[in-house]
Amino acid sequence: MKKQIILLLIVLTIVSCASNIAYGQDKKSETLIHESIRLETDKILDKLIEIRRDFHKYPEVSSEEKRTQEVIKKHLLELGLQVETDIYGYAIVGILEGDKKGKKIAWRADMDALPDNSPDNVDFKSIIQGAKHSCGHDVHLAIALGIAEVLSKNKSSLQGTVYFIFQPEEETFEGAKGMLDNKLLTKFEIDEIYGLHIIPLQVGQIMVKPNEMYAYQKEVRIELKNTLSQEETKELATKIRNSLVRAKDGSKPWELQLLVDPEIGLASPNSIFKDFLIAEENFRIHSENDKIQIDAQLYETDSARLQNISPIIKQVIKDQNYSSQLLSVSFIRGNPIVINDPKLTNASIDILSDIYGKQIVATCYGQVPYSNDDFAYFQQKIPGVYFFLGGSNFEKGIISMPHFPNYGVDEECIKIGVKTFSSLIFERLQ
Repeated sequence: MKKQIILLLIVLTIVSCASNIAYGQDKKSETLIHESIRLETDKILDKLIEIRRDFHKYPEVSSEEKRTQEVIKKHLLELGLQVETDIYGYAIVGILEGDKKGKKIAWRADMDALPDNSPDNVDFKSIIQGAKHSCGHDVHLAIALGIAEVLSKNKSSLQGTVYFIFQPEEETFEGAKGMLDNKLLTKFEIDEIYGLHIIPLQVGQIMVKPNEMYAYQKEVRIELKNTLSQEETKELATKIRNSLVRAKDGSKPWELQLLVDPEIGLASPNSIFKDFLIAEENFRIHSENDKIQIDAQLYETDSARLQNISPIIKQVIKDQNYSSQLLSVSFIRGNPIVINDPKLTNASIDILSDIYGKQIVATCYGQVPYSNDDFAYFQQKIPGVYFFLGGSNFEKGIISMPHFPNYGVDEECIKIGVKTFSSLIFERLQ
């Protein structure tokens, strides 16, 4: 019996040692992969910058992304990826199959530019009249193509399939829904989806959090009998707005330049960009025949409070003795917002922090008003994570505030995006 116990202990020790050796080899192999990802990213960075500048020079607005699609297709085919274009509009999907079976993960990049005539403060200015990449989609495209190239060069180590979804018509909030309505997920089975957007965070940082990344957007319409004077209607609209607006300690979350303020911005636990309701300053008033129509855009951080908006409006109207004039209060528009899967988000933070250090990922403590992304439609169908990527360089005076005049990008963010998210996808595939 004693001999049998000794023999069992010896066997267990051998198995344990073998497991530790295998684990150590696996960790060493993973470390080498991420070092390869870093080196490959550095090697192709100049090329990716040229690709980004080409997209910037030839911007195409929503539903006109024909040249953009052709450029993307050429690059994907050169990398040896399978390419699908028969999806929706000018959408294109590149498919990278690893040498081993595994999960199916998607990376999404938006393609369209903005209708924009503002000055372009770069040497590679837009040559398309009335169009400009002032929202960062040119950078998003370069990063996605960079991830595709880096992972394709590590194909032998990939365990699963990566779908690179290049989506048109994001600015009109139609592209993602159009792709899904056209059976994207019937054609491709996808387990997880990831994407990003440039924001005015300092270059070198990524920001993310579970759940809502943006404030809920609602457009409210109030209809009244046409018995109020113009002055009475304006006064009523002002009282309604004052009753709805909510902000922390008298702060101003509608001032977007404060997003990067170290004391009260998105990265601060004391962020003013949480627990607010913003209403546009001037409600739109329209009178026609027997009806007055008051419309307003609202931005609310708390989904539970959305149901309070209509009762608050009705109470103000009642307090002003106009209840008999009220015809209706309704939401006439409201797109879904980006809501990150908590489990995937926390796993992603752990992976990125483990590989690139805790300083690479900043916690987002608030929700961005005014903006949104139709990536939300993908998240309704597939667990996904949407990241903010820093594109500003304050020392150089580069501020990457999308949709704003003098918008600019430090192209170093392309390198940050490619290496970190290549590593993330590789790890999530394992």
